[in-house]
Amino acid sequence: MRNRLSLILYFLFIALFPECVSGKVATGAERFEQYLPFIRGKRVGMVINHTSVVGTKQTHLLDTLLKQNINVIKVFAPEHGFRGNADAGETVKDGKDSHTGVPIVSLYGNNKKPTAAQLKDIDIILFDIQDVGARFYTYISTMYYVMEACAENNKEMIVLDRPNPCDYVEGPILKPAYRSFVGMLPIPVLHGCTIGELAQMINGEGWIANKKNPCSLRIIPMTGWKHGEPYSLPIKPSPNLPNDQSIRLYASLCPFEATRVSVGRGTTFPFQVLGAPNKKYGDFTFTPRSLPGFDKNPMHKNVACYGEDLRNADDVNGFTLRYFLHFYRLSGEGTAFFSRARWFDLLLGTDSVRKAILRGDSEEKIRNSWQKELQDYKEMRTKYLLYE
Repeated sequence: MRNRLSLILYFLFIALFPECVSGKVATGAERFEQYLPFIRGKRVGMVINHTSVVGTKQTHLLDTLLKQNINVIKVFAPEHGFRGNADAGETVKDGKDSHTGVPIVSLYGNNKKPTAAQLKDIDIILFDIQDVGARFYTYISTMYYVMEACAENNKEMIVLDRPNPCDYVEGPILKPAYRSFVGMLPIPVLHGCTIGELAQMINGEGWIANKKNPCSLRIIPMTGWKHGEPYSLPIKPSPNLPNDQSIRLYASLCPFEATRVSVGRGTTFPFQVLGAPNKKYGDFTFTPRSLPGFDKNPMHKNVACYGEDLRNADDVNGFTLRYFLHFYRLSGEGTAFFSRARWFDLLLGTDSVRKAILRGDSEEKIRNSWQKELQDYKEMRTKYLLYE
């Protein structure tokens, strides 16, 4: 009976909202027949941002559900805000969505986890945010905190799944001593999971604080996608990941944020170039500027940087240290190259990588040092995979 009702709801929705049907991949958010029955008549809280869109016209999910008379009580917004235009690390304030009037609660800054008071008037949480597959991309940290809050307050949570556009399993596993908002979970730099699979892993491995009562969780899987298939994001997931190349390079270039080498913030091609104000780093030049929509106050603002252009580089998939090791050697600075050593360790989830670099270890030796733990993770990961 339920399957028949779901089918009827699906065809009814398609008849009313044909613009909400996209191509080959149907994201969890687009499979309305799978989750509308669970939220209709409920007081709904949504953890969403600008990537929470459906269909060929990229209609925002909030607008779509309100048209369906779903009772959305409030929106919880992650880093970069509900509309995705806040800089990395910029404080995001509570407010109201100007388009719908729905209250917005920030989950970035001092309040990273929904409080009991914020969840009191909500029956169920709907989570729909596009991830990029890297441990230090903070949307998955937000999901972790929301799951923990739901477990503590006996609230249901539905995760609407989306593809992983950087679907690899690589890098060191995070150690407990280096847990932070840029690394909440004992997973590698590239975790090889969709957000739905990762949510199942968080529950299944007992990683939330309330281990006796895990989050009441439901995953709405995608159709038309499987692991290893490329997926080009229709909307940039954050201000400084504007295209596929930046997403491919993100995991390998992010560790530079703990140095004085720019990754191109303040240009229209962030996470696709490397450089610093010294000609020893290369012949390619760029000058970071205050650039709304990307970065308003980038490092080395208005100063010419010399380095390397990776915009057309191939073989950039996965996670590699070769760019970091190359610039480290060019610098000749040794320990001083790590201008924010603690931040580097938090991003990598361990201090062993930094110490190995300072010893002069090769990339091959450094990669070999984490292979045993990585293999253990891969075996554990198979329990939670939803797709081939």
